[in-house]
Amino acid sequence: MNRAADVAVAGFGLLVTAPVLGVAAAAVKLADGGPVIYRQERVGKDGVPFELLKLRTMVVGAESQGAGMAVNEGDSRITRPGGLLRRLSIDELPQLWNVIRGDMSVIGPRPTLAYQVARYTERQRRRLEVKPGLTGWAQVHGRARLPWEQRIELDVWYVENRSPLVDLKILARTPLALFSGTYKGASGGWREPSKPS
Repeated sequence: MNRAADVAVAGFGLLVTAPVLGVAAAAVKLADGGPVIYRQERVGKDGVPFELLKLRTMVVGAESQGAGMAVNEGDSRITRPGGLLRRLSIDELPQLWNVIRGDMSVIGPRPTLAYQVARYTERQRRRLEVKPGLTGWAQVHGRARLPWEQRIELDVWYVENRSPLVDLKILARTPLALFSGTYKGASGGWREPSKPS
């Protein structure tokens, strides 16, 4: 999608979802009194870092507890409202502001963390040729149910084959994908490679 379309869609999305965001933000605040917005550095187009915005769904300081950056099903660090926000992908709505700011696009590979990008192969780095997106080709083909490498390959396919028609297909399939299981964890389902014994 071009910049004008991104801004139009994201602006409309923020307008329509404002009541939902308001209720969700209040629920996050009332749960434990902590901050409503969770900010995390992710890698954007051409490897440039940016600050990703989400509604906070875990306890304050969760990254230094338990599984760290990974989030497992039934993770005890997830707050009571956080579980519902994750299941419905409501926690991702603040990223509409990332789109308006120009950090992200509506459609593109999901943004990942610097330590993951550092391990990309030359081919996998092609997913950095476009802005990261709210939804993308890998998202509508299985999300976190797919192995990490397969999701990256789907993203690379999108980079090589993107077109208005492909973008329309992604938009049409996104609503169903949203309810087929949340994007698992801040690490995006990443698994550290096994260390040699």
